[in-house]
Amino acid sequence: MARLSYLLRRGASYYARMRVPLDLIDVVGRRELVKALGTKDEHEAKRLMWPVVEAWTRRFDDLRSRRLLTPDDKAEATWQHYTRTLDRDDQSRRQMPSTDDIDAATEEAIKRMQRENIDDRNPLAFLDASIEVAVLSRQREFLAHQRRAKLDALRKHIVEGETALIAHEVDAYLDQHKLMIDPLSPDRGDLTHRMMRAEIEALERTLERDRGDYGGTPRDPIVKPATGTSRERAKPGETIMELFETYAAENPRGIATDTIAQARRDVGTFVDHVGSTCPARRIDKKAVREWKALLARYPVKATETKDFVGMKITQIVRHNEKVGKPVLTPRTVNRYLASLGAFCNWLVNHGYLDQNPTAGMALAKERKVSTRPFTVDQMNTLFKSPMFVGCQSGDEWRNVAKPGNVRIRDHRYWVPLVMLFSGARPAEIAQLAVSDVRQEHGHWIMHVTTEGDGEKSVKTAGSMRVLPVHPELIKLGFITYRDGMEKAGQQRLFPEAKRNSRGQMIAEFSREFGRYLTRLGLKDGRGLSLYSFRHGATDALRRAGHLDEQFGFILGHTKGTMTGRYGIMPQGMLMQRVELINTIAYPKLALDHLM
Repeated sequence: MARLSYLLRRGASYYARMRVPLDLIDVVGRRELVKALGTKDEHEAKRLMWPVVEAWTRRFDDLRSRRLLTPDDKAEATWQHYTRTLDRDDQSRRQMPSTDDIDAATEEAIKRMQRENIDDRNPLAFLDASIEVAVLSRQREFLAHQRRAKLDALRKHIVEGETALIAHEVDAYLDQHKLMIDPLSPDRGDLTHRMMRAEIEALERTLERDRGDYGGTPRDPIVKPATGTSRERAKPGETIMELFETYAAENPRGIATDTIAQARRDVGTFVDHVGSTCPARRIDKKAVREWKALLARYPVKATETKDFVGMKITQIVRHNEKVGKPVLTPRTVNRYLASLGAFCNWLVNHGYLDQNPTAGMALAKERKVSTRPFTVDQMNTLFKSPMFVGCQSGDEWRNVAKPGNVRIRDHRYWVPLVMLFSGARPAEIAQLAVSDVRQEHGHWIMHVTTEGDGEKSVKTAGSMRVLPVHPELIKLGFITYRDGMEKAGQQRLFPEAKRNSRGQMIAEFSREFGRYLTRLGLKDGRGLSLYSFRHGATDALRRAGHLDEQFGFILGHTKGTMTGRYGIMPQGMLMQRVELINTIAYPKLALDHLM
């Protein structure tokens, strides 16, 4: 029978051992922990091993709950150590014996000498009887001497770099506030130096008090009240991420599941900066400003990069100065800010914050539009390419761009065409049920909704809407395809369209479609993507003379209504939509070969 992995045998003796998690190796300073169990008996070793392993596990959990030391922490530690040293001095002085206490002790010593017939000419006996009086009488003098001795020692140590007199105070502060020191920084030495200076100032005040002067103030410029955010620990249920989960469950704006998941990751980087125990009500402009500055230097996909495994956001940014990975664009930084901003709006509405600290913090937007519509020539090339007229194989993307006899007629074929003639989003189309495409008042419609069977989602509540089917789609065989799915007993219009692990519908197709455009020579860099069809439909509506506010609801840009939710609308309202959709046209676009 194999020995437990936590148990190590060296010679005849047993040891407990445990590998340090990868994300904590730098903090712990080693890859493995080993401790002698003091026994040569395997059964006894197993019994003794588990408490050691459990203690190590608790230590790892504790380290993961900590956050990195910040300049605000140093300022608070400096002032806190100064004031607490004086508080201890106050308490010590309150406990000093009064004149009455000394008189009472003297009287008790005299009574004892009389009671025990102690001869005052016997120095040892006299000392024994009067020792308490001597201690009480000289206690104030003794403590004053002790303070002066420590002050002299601290002044000497701060010059020599010795930390023995203050190290335990530093450890206590770090433990109390769940802080950890970045092993790549000199922060511990700096914190120790500051706290020594704070105690020197405090001890100088105590000597002034010995002379009756209680009005002294610090002369050292770093010993001053901290002005940064308080580092208090959140009450149970009021940490930032705990409240975020409540926000996510309520989802007041009705945003998609994958958008909530993205926001959770974005807000998580903010928590990485301020600490997991920071109360949500302590989110302020300063913290957001510092976080934004870090994001501007934060590498792309840092959490997926081996170079940054186990590092906090500050460590990642510092380490990236050496490895030089590409950093987030201003647009992506603004997305992070928007995620936190939406959550902060909820915090304001629920009384945790007085105002949204992200307001006005966004970076200037880039004027250049990253996604543009296809030109007619590009679309003619695309719709005559193998994915639409016949490819070598539909199973592997590298063969989709090669001409052949395999005709693709699943979501990969229909989603671009439906987008082109409706302006709908790819995920909205891909999740349609067969029953969502139906006739109403004599017109074929597509009902974008979360209603019905299956896992459906929309970007916002306003995205639920009724879209007439464009005549060009009917000519291309869209309704024929729909009827074929119904006859085959399919519930979904595109049963092969899948969600990825993050809940994103046809994410793989969206990614591979961009690569397909590159293989066709239509794309070089950014600009064209699956969303170019949605941009094309928008421009087509503008070319037809419609203003943006007149067709925004067609694109899902307005608030949803009960009509949008259930797809039941008067004939007149539907006709308005039919007329809008029918104005989408692309002169010189040739699609007859697809019919």
